[in-house]
Amino acid sequence: MPSSDPLCRLLDVLQPSLAMYLADSGIWSYPGKESIKLALADLVGDHRSLVERAAVATEDRGIAVPSPAYPISFTGCHDVDMRSLLPRVVAGLRGQAAAIDVIIASTATDGVAAELAREAKATTLSHINVLEQVATSPS
Repeated sequence: MPSSDPLCRLLDVLQPSLAMYLADSGIWSYPGKESIKLALADLVGDHRSLVERAAVATEDRGIAVPSPAYPISFTGCHDVDMRSLLPRVVAGLRGQAAAIDVIIASTATDGVAAELAREAKATTLSHINVLEQVATSPS
């Protein structure tokens, strides 16, 4: 059963994302547009930092850190050009931002979770803008 702790919910939102899957699977090591790879690497780096901080705070509370599980549908991305995956990554980030809004709304008495969730939302929105710019730039 999923935890009601806002930090655990934040981890559940950030960890099993398509961007994280692309990094973990090594798909972006294939030849392709370097600006897309760099934008995705920045996104994953920022989200991993947030995940690490949320995991430490979760452990400090004596709560087991949830393990991510990527959806099986992500395996269908292996033969797809990175540029064509960007709309799907951006849609996932928009979903994350909406889920983070719900977490933020539930953190009135939890300063640590509120701060991390607000930072996660700001970071996510920033990366959406970057990825949309990269997607529309000429090849």
